[in-house]
Amino acid sequence: MTAVDDLDWLFARQRFGVHPGLSRVRALLARLGDPQAAFRSVLVGGTNGKGSTAATLAAMLGAGGEQTGLFTSPHLTRFSERFVVGGRELGGEEVRAALRRMRPHAEVVEASFFEIVTALGCLLFAEQGVRAAVLEVGLGGRLDATNALDPVLSVITNVGLDHTEILGNTREAIAGEKAGILRAGQLAVTGVAADLLPILEARGADLWAIGREVWVNAASLGWDGWDVRVQVPGAGLTFHTPLLGAHGAGNAALAAVAAYRLGVGEGAIRAGAAGVRWPGRLEALSWRGGRVLLDGAHNPDGARALADALRGLGVERLPVAFGAAADKDVAGVAAALRGVASEVILTRAMLSPRAADPATLAPHFAGLPVRFAETPAAALDLLPAGGRSVVCGSLYLIGELRPLLLGEVGEGRERWQ
Repeated sequence: MTAVDDLDWLFARQRFGVHPGLSRVRALLARLGDPQAAFRSVLVGGTNGKGSTAATLAAMLGAGGEQTGLFTSPHLTRFSERFVVGGRELGGEEVRAALRRMRPHAEVVEASFFEIVTALGCLLFAEQGVRAAVLEVGLGGRLDATNALDPVLSVITNVGLDHTEILGNTREAIAGEKAGILRAGQLAVTGVAADLLPILEARGADLWAIGREVWVNAASLGWDGWDVRVQVPGAGLTFHTPLLGAHGAGNAALAAVAAYRLGVGEGAIRAGAAGVRWPGRLEALSWRGGRVLLDGAHNPDGARALADALRGLGVERLPVAFGAAADKDVAGVAAALRGVASEVILTRAMLSPRAADPATLAPHFAGLPVRFAETPAAALDLLPAGGRSVVCGSLYLIGELRPLLLGEVGEGRERWQ
């Protein structure tokens, strides 16, 4: 069996869908010798901002001298992006070799795509000598595969309406699902709205919340990011983050509080925050003499954060290329984008069977000039040269466009998860 066959086998399992529950992933981890026991773990959940918070926290832990692993999902261009150790993306051969060894065990327990990927991350981190791992929660929290681990600290960034068909159609129901990553008596940090805090408090964690135990002040430096000051009980933390948007500063602040609670010094917090990069999220790349801002704003809260960030950067209106999965609240996203879009170019991720037909998106952008692009490459060709524009929506769309801007080649596999 070749390495390529193993990856094809794994990606084919996306079509079996999402099956919440912990029994299969626990069985798989047990068959692998419980590699997750080799390191301390931190889980980062929430509706938006999980990835940048996790990446910033991992950078801070690494700057503090720990061999640190970072597990995120989905990937943009390469499957191996999901597995980072010591700030280095693990090589494709390393990942495929580990997958080859664990494949028979995954088949026995009939593990799903994400369960296999989560266990693969644990196996890789253990083999790489990781001492602390930061894992981005996939979907929800309570029944997500990452929740098979026993975190020393959990982060819940925020709660909004997304994946309602699985997590529930109210903020309270979704908060209850996400609160499942909290552990009684263990450390926790959150940025959720005050009205949802009682749901999190019911889990019995040692919880610090933004706006209660923690206070954040941030000064915008425009396209250079933010200077942030965080007041925690008994101390003040100051640092710079290159993340754009007020939500970027907030995510960095959550990471700093989590790092502080884990014993990381302020110098390491500053160094980690300053060096973090999070591709595809308010990421500016050059294109035809101008700049294209990529952002995976795929739900209403994310789209509002993007629109607010653009206004904060002094951008009034600009062309927006957009594509989304068919199950997303496109009406809510469009309502947020209307205030910043001068025109809309509707397209779709070619490798995602979940992608919505651009024609079905058009009614949500009534009142704006709308054009259609059959492919992501065609959408780029429709963006004006020499100015600024935005590509947003599905992360799968961002993942197909980003290599075009960078002159890279994507993996070419279907994307479901």
